[in-house]
Amino acid sequence: MKEQREAAGSRMELSSLLHDLHLLSSEKPLPSPPLPPITELLSRLQEKLIGASSDSETNSLIGHMERLFQTADPDWLFSPASANEEEGWAELQSAYRSLTEAVIGCAALPLCEDNVSSVMAAAYQSVPGRAVRACSALRVLLGALGNLERTDLLLTVAPPVCVFAVTHFQDQPWTSSSSRAAARSLQEALLRAGGWSDSAHLLMGDRSPGEEGRSRAIVGGVLDVLQPQLTKDSWQRCEAVKLVFAWTLLQVTRPSLSPYLPCLLPPSLLLNDHYRPENCMLGVRCLHHIVLNTPAADLRQFNRAEVLYQALFKHLYTTEAAVIQLVLSCLLDLLLVLEKPPSSLAPSSARRKPCRHDNVLCLVLTHMEAEHKVPLRHVYASALPLYIDRMGVAVCRHLQRVERVVLGYLEIRDPPEETDRLKMLEVLQKTTRAAWPRMERRVDVLLRCLLRLLLDVSSDSELSDSVRLKLMNETSLCIKLLDGCSYGKLQPLLQQLDSSCCSPEVLGCLATVTVTAER
Repeated sequence: MKEQREAAGSRMELSSLLHDLHLLSSEKPLPSPPLPPITELLSRLQEKLIGASSDSETNSLIGHMERLFQTADPDWLFSPASANEEEGWAELQSAYRSLTEAVIGCAALPLCEDNVSSVMAAAYQSVPGRAVRACSALRVLLGALGNLERTDLLLTVAPPVCVFAVTHFQDQPWTSSSSRAAARSLQEALLRAGGWSDSAHLLMGDRSPGEEGRSRAIVGGVLDVLQPQLTKDSWQRCEAVKLVFAWTLLQVTRPSLSPYLPCLLPPSLLLNDHYRPENCMLGVRCLHHIVLNTPAADLRQFNRAEVLYQALFKHLYTTEAAVIQLVLSCLLDLLLVLEKPPSSLAPSSARRKPCRHDNVLCLVLTHMEAEHKVPLRHVYASALPLYIDRMGVAVCRHLQRVERVVLGYLEIRDPPEETDRLKMLEVLQKTTRAAWPRMERRVDVLLRCLLRLLLDVSSDSELSDSVRLKLMNETSLCIKLLDGCSYGKLQPLLQQLDSSCCSPEVLGCLATVTVTAER
């Protein structure tokens, strides 16, 4: 009897809800009329949400939607109305997808009028409140869908819900603390509904082989939602699109990324080519992720790797330190896709032809010689040891430029950490080890610079003891390597130094230089 009373009460509440939506006639008692097909109700609710003329009307409709999925019988909510089961499920999926998009549309972000201007912060004032209400309704829907055995409906609504949640859980002008919390809660509800462990699992599906594991991946659906807004003419009109795209891409790793490369590469290149540094940096991060998570054969196909190289190489002419830092790191990995590293090539009697590694290193060294901006000097100095390592003995082609750069950077103080000087000492060590037969003729110039550096560092009161000790040890190692290259010819010169020309600390460092030469 109790269950019958509860069922009757739920039916009366549902009938009242349908009456409020004008889907039942008010002439008959509320419990008596038969329920309309769920697709008809969803379509009607969608139309009302789209046509709502005020926030109060929208709030009322969203409230009706929440009560609908909390009180209605699941057998009625999620059963196809058509006699043909396949057609009925397709119709049901379309109806739920359309309703979900209508709810999301209630919190849509305002668009820019053109591709140059930005939306004023004041235009976003009403968005957080609308987003909170939309998140609440979608959480209720996901809770109902999560109880179904079939996942068709859940996988249908998951992509737009995921895009909506990602749009609003980031700290941006169109979000508030409450809307971000609501969006994070919505994302968690989506993961729970489908049994996904995290966002990467949600996008890529199960790692198990076979179609069943791949069928639970929604990255394709998310890209389908974003694709219309990611064209050359439209991506700048909505500030959130690039962020959602980048978030999606950075969650997808190999081997799941490669099949979607045709969809992921063009938007990444669009971002990379933009004149605003923040967009350019986002694009470079996306391209670097693609390089790291795509098989080399797929990148070389259709000349993609060469396109990426040209798109990144041009950024080496910019003066934005943050951009160059990302580009140099990305190029280091991309060059391995395009060609074998010079350090791995076997000796050859023929003269080695310049390659892309040479082109990048040559341009970097050229810029380093004349660079006076401290942030750019830091970026170049940090990247140079990695490129010298990659070149190996092939650095001989660039010895003259490397020498000028090392000498120039060692002369300039870089307190308090002296990062640039330490990196240049590392460059000198790597170069000496790789190209030692060609270093003997440069010993005199380099030794004078290194001895001057020892004297300067030993008397610099602004340096901490640890930094001073590290600088002096690395300098001593450089002198030791140069002594080996000159077959011990530095020994007589070093023995002439005494306390009359340098401090005991410097003499102690030079005493560590032994006759045995490292090569």
